[in-house]
Amino acid sequence: MWTIHEESFQAQAQHHKETIFTIGNGYLSTRGAFEEGYPGDRRATFVHGVFDAAPIVFTELANAPDWLPLVVLLDGERFSMDIGQLTAYARTLDLQTGTLARRLRWVSPGGKAATISFERFTSLADPHIALIRCRITPEFEGTVEVRATLNGNTDNEGLMHWRWIGQGALPRSSEHKRGSAVFLHNRTRQSQIDLVSAMRLVGVMGRRLTEHFWDVENAPTLSMTLAARSGRQIIVDKFVSLATSRDGSDPRALALEHVNAIVDWPAALQANADAWAKEWERCDLVIEGDEEAQIVMRFNLFQLLIAAPRHDNRVNIGAKTLSGFGYRGHAFWDTEIFMLPVFILTSPAIARNLLDYRYLTLPAARAKAKASGYEGAWYAWESASTGEEVTPTWIPDFRDRKKLARVWTGDLAIHISADVAYAARQYWRVSGDNEWMRAHGAELILETAKFFASRAEWNAEAQRYDYTDVIGPDENHDHVNNNAYTNRLAQWNLQTAFQILDWLQQDAPEKAAELIQRLDLSAERLAHWREVIEKLHIHTLPGGVIEQFDGFLQLKDANLAEYEPRTRSMQEIFGIEGANQYQAIKQPDVVMMQVLLHEEYSEASRRANYDYYNPRTDHTYGSSLGPSIQAIAACRMGYAEDAYEHFIRSARADLRDVRGNAGDGIHAASAAGTWQAVILGFAGLEITDDGWRVNPRLPAHWKRVAFTFFYRGQAQKVEVTNP
Repeated sequence: MWTIHEESFQAQAQHHKETIFTIGNGYLSTRGAFEEGYPGDRRATFVHGVFDAAPIVFTELANAPDWLPLVVLLDGERFSMDIGQLTAYARTLDLQTGTLARRLRWVSPGGKAATISFERFTSLADPHIALIRCRITPEFEGTVEVRATLNGNTDNEGLMHWRWIGQGALPRSSEHKRGSAVFLHNRTRQSQIDLVSAMRLVGVMGRRLTEHFWDVENAPTLSMTLAARSGRQIIVDKFVSLATSRDGSDPRALALEHVNAIVDWPAALQANADAWAKEWERCDLVIEGDEEAQIVMRFNLFQLLIAAPRHDNRVNIGAKTLSGFGYRGHAFWDTEIFMLPVFILTSPAIARNLLDYRYLTLPAARAKAKASGYEGAWYAWESASTGEEVTPTWIPDFRDRKKLARVWTGDLAIHISADVAYAARQYWRVSGDNEWMRAHGAELILETAKFFASRAEWNAEAQRYDYTDVIGPDENHDHVNNNAYTNRLAQWNLQTAFQILDWLQQDAPEKAAELIQRLDLSAERLAHWREVIEKLHIHTLPGGVIEQFDGFLQLKDANLAEYEPRTRSMQEIFGIEGANQYQAIKQPDVVMMQVLLHEEYSEASRRANYDYYNPRTDHTYGSSLGPSIQAIAACRMGYAEDAYEHFIRSARADLRDVRGNAGDGIHAASAAGTWQAVILGFAGLEITDDGWRVNPRLPAHWKRVAFTFFYRGQAQKVEVTNP
């Protein structure tokens, strides 16, 4: 099961399907819009790291010049699926090779009929190239014209990011007797990033009558007219390359080099397939006995893999990957807590790149802490190219679009720093990459610890340390005190800092001494850290329930079942301010905390908290991040039905668009969370400092789960079966 199918075209679902049929290669991704266009489409290509300034959201990934346009004319009538008659249609995404194919039969308003197919892929073997093959089988005698364009007139839902710099055509070289190369040069308006795209149009089958280059400003076009003979196939290939000034000082030369390196469609397709075969050898997850779970897991892995930076450690993965306009390409804690575990276990080199991004943006995290009067590193809640805070301060209120709602996460969500440190520690634990820990990880963990020690507030009356006025993962409740997740992860961060410092003094004493001096880790400072660890407030009731934050248990209880059926979140029902008054949770802070640090909590404690918080969590319309974490928690306690219910809810987030917002882009954290639910939950993989083991708890109808993961640089193959 390796393909995603669409058997009919439904215009009302086109934005959802554009997301689902996104293809990419870790350098760029392109939404599944049609080559010829369609009214109202949200066509977009996003290239990692190409951000530009935007109102309200500060910066966003700039929708790159469009490489897709390929127009077909049958005897002068332009093919478009919104006119004429569509008598057959099918679209397929092959997850094994990242190839998207569409085949249809169309009858023009004038009665000209043809079977037309489009295939396209962005090469994993050469991430700078993208290819389209168009096949036309006419049912008439006459002409077929194909027009291929590089379109620089793109926008981000109305906001233009690109200035036209230049374009041109180059004569055919001796190596490429078929297909002249044209190029388009654009530059982002504020960030001044140059992007050059280059194109060749190659006639493969059919008698060519004319060829033209139309030097249309910001839309250079190559046109080819071929003789149409009924029943005789015509094949035309469009070869494209993209390069930016982030890749080198001369992106034009680089783009032309890559487009001219394409020998032909079969060779490029084979190289791409070979690269994907190696990828899937590392990453594939086999589930027997549940066809939906199998295809969902491969789809989710594919979407993560096409967004994963293999050759660039200056970028992160946004919450919507590179698949849509949602969240403007900004990265959150979604990467560290949800996505990084996938890459740590299957693709350590990618994981290291993503963690390097956090190390390289330490200056911005330090600056954010300093600006608020703290020491150490406070990472941005929403992060882009520089690591500076880009969380919007105000957004339109979802209950009244004429009003604005204050966004507090950028000001109050401090747990992000501990999340980054947690991911760094997990990478080291699994990979054993001491070099990275010495060079980057230790400083990152020590600086985030310094922040939490600085941010801790002494409560003289209670003789304890507090974190007041924060937001935890449950964003239904803001301006709370002593959020359990925040406090415990901060405490963990400080404890881990001591462990890393002890290790560093044994492993690399010179590096340890340099960090102690540069970061001012004096004896007095470290003594303060120990005191914060010892006296940090986390409220646990006699029955074992950990209060989510001070006063949570005094809030109004809400029986969420009474509000069913519904199509809105509880926050939308209660309102932003109203949700603060109820025990209605967007995502379960305490349960998540105990999943991350499960070795430190007894089963009785984990059971008490799951039983209390699970019925109070808005599973369906709250956060897409929660269900997979709930699935892991339920699995580990033997709640088989609960576990599968949470898992399948998470699994359907994108393919079934259960929240109605998949058109904005892939729910990357949910996609990665479902993988964690299978591997850490159902298959029961547990990794400790001493090694690894599995404690399987497969759903009753699953027959077998098989996967590969990497531990200390060595591939480990795991297979678990039901009796």
